This record gives sequence, structure tokens and C-alpha cells, in this order.
Amino acid sequence: MSGKRIVVVKGSPRNNGNSAALADQVAAGALVECFYLHEMEINACDACDACQTKAYAGCIVEDDMQIIYRALLDADALVIASPVYWFTVSAQTKLFMDRCYALIDEGGYSLRKKKIGIVMSYGDSDPFDSGAVNAFRTFQDGFRYIGAEIAGFVYGSASNPGEIRDNEAVMAKAFKLGEKLAAGKK
Repeated sequence: MSGKRIVVVKGSPRNNGNSAALADQVAAGALVECFYLHEMEINACDACDACQTKAYAGCIVEDDMQIIYRALLDADALVIASPVYWFTVSAQTKLFMDRCYALIDEGGYSLRKKKIGIVMSYGDSDPFDSGAVNAFRTFQDGFRYIGAEIAGFVYGSASNPGEIRDNEAVMAKAFKLGEKLAAGKK
């Protein structure tokens, strides 16, 4: 296993839910630091733009995002795990993503240097009917905008907490994504 540092953020309110299970499987294939967003105090971005000035580097909102920022800046890769709620990412995931606005540096967005892994679960068997495609586009458009590479998507359908663990194919893909990120592969 490589010395790559990977940060995993779990954006589900269920720590034992399906997207969390996928995130755990990614983590099994890599050396990671995990953050369970639902148990953290993460406030909404207040749009002050202090993070965008040269005089200040970072976000002035004092909450648990400060812990995640430090980990993200040191990490080689980021994995975002989210269930699909109401046709997009969970509220916890969206708060996290909005607050990543503060990760600007002199060359652009700090996350552009990181490999990104996305894991998602959704209730309907169809990614279109479930709204998962909207979440895919949220990630694709956002990371394309900042110039970050999405190294892989892993997603699957499951309704009951932890049910996705029974989907061996999806769990194997999650493990392989962890290995890929740990190795720094494209």
C-alpha cells in the first residue's frame, strides 16, 4: 500500500448506510482519514468572499470545516460519499461542497491537484428515475470547473441501510477505487 493520503467525507446521515458502506470499502483499499459529516458542525457558506481575497487564505467561519480543510490540503486524493436525496447529493454533502469554495490558492483551487473519487447510493434501481444522474452532473461539472480529475465513480442501488454490502460487484468496484487512489493511478 502506498503512502498516498486520502480523505473520505461521508455525506449521509446514516453512518451505517449504503453510501457509507461504499466509502468504507474504498477505505479498505487505501490509507485514509474519514470524516462523518453528519456528526460535525459544518455551517453554510455565508458568501462573505473573505476566502477569495489575497489578504486572507481560507475560510473565516470557525467550525469543523477547519479540520477538514487541513486534511484536504495535505491529502493526495478525496473521496466523497453521498446518498441521493431528492434527486441530488445529501444536504451534508452539499454543505461540504459549498464550503470547498474557500480552497483557493495562488494557482487556483487547491482541489484541482487532487484525485477525486465519488461513491453514491440511491434507492430506485434506475439512476435516471432516482435522480442519481443529477448528482453525477453536480460532481462532474464542479470538478471540471476547478480542473480536478475524477478518478472514478462507484454507485449502486440499495434502499435499506447497509443493503449495498450484498452487492458484491459494486463493493469490489469500491475497493478497486481505493486501491487506484492509493496508487495514484489515473
